[in-house]
Amino acid sequence: MKIQTLTHEERRDWLRLIRTPTLGPVAFRDLLLRFQSADEALSALPDITRGRRLNIPEIDVIEAEMDAHAQRGMHIIAACEPDFPNALRVIDPPPPIISLWGDLSILQKPCVAVIGSRNASAIGQKFAGQIARELGEAGLTVVSGLARGIDTQAHWGALETGTAAVLGGGVDHVYPSQNAELFDAIKSKGAIISESPLGYRATARDFPRRNRIISGLSRGVVVIEAAERSGTLITARYALEQGREVMAAPGSPLDPRTKGCNRLIRQGAALIENTQDVLDVISNLSDLREPPSIYMGDSGEHEGDLDSAKTKIKSLLSPTPTPRNDIIRLSELPVSVASAALLEMELLGEIFVEADGNVSKA
Repeated sequence: MKIQTLTHEERRDWLRLIRTPTLGPVAFRDLLLRFQSADEALSALPDITRGRRLNIPEIDVIEAEMDAHAQRGMHIIAACEPDFPNALRVIDPPPPIISLWGDLSILQKPCVAVIGSRNASAIGQKFAGQIARELGEAGLTVVSGLARGIDTQAHWGALETGTAAVLGGGVDHVYPSQNAELFDAIKSKGAIISESPLGYRATARDFPRRNRIISGLSRGVVVIEAAERSGTLITARYALEQGREVMAAPGSPLDPRTKGCNRLIRQGAALIENTQDVLDVISNLSDLREPPSIYMGDSGEHEGDLDSAKTKIKSLLSPTPTPRNDIIRLSELPVSVASAALLEMELLGEIFVEADGNVSKA
């Protein structure tokens, strides 16, 4: 990705594009690959959608959002800009835009996520706070999701050395409400981060996107207490897909809150019992590398019958999210044609594309 500081107009165009309903990070990436700029992509959307109207935000709406950020001392950072966290930039695709309220510099340090159960035990919460405090003292930024339980104690433990909270809603929306004091403390001493607009209240569908950013910011993810079915394990899965290290604290086989951690360890996660274990794992990691294709080059000509391509792709989809590359491979279509068809289907709301590229029926 070419690192550059956007002009006011360019940043506004990026926001208009990513704030367009039905358009997610994958479609944003494909549009910039194809048209080289957000302005050109916005102009081309009517042709791509064959004249069907998309609710592209008006310029004055986006200007108002940008003004609100500036008035409250918040930052809007595009994925191509120097202040965008490098670890997050190299995931494929990165969130095109993040909002940040607080200290930009703490995300330039190596980050480690500390996450776990909302309904955590007292000993689990104590361990999370201790690990987070000691990781901070070792020069790392602790990232978590501001949830109750393990997340809350991780943030408090690392507050004095720097902690980052990633939200599903806007950076001005405190959730859960009982963490209002913690939210204010992090805003003053750390950073609040989100890819959602100001004022936005998160729904269940937004938390996997939040979890993907938590793991994307981090060189490794430490899991302390997680049930076998939990959002914490979604974050661990994203971490593996992104080439991050997954670490887990073992627990009693009689406690359902630790079954997810024990399963992660059986599947190859690093077993951690203290902070030094985490530091040893992190020290052995290689540098994170950027995928070469992100927002660079051109995705090629898109010649072919898109209607028949869409019909073929629809026959392969189900309500269960399926990797985009698998859909393209099984369709036996040229990659450029299949990509163009998927882009059109996403924009028209005919499919749902997860932030990581998995595709399901809308």
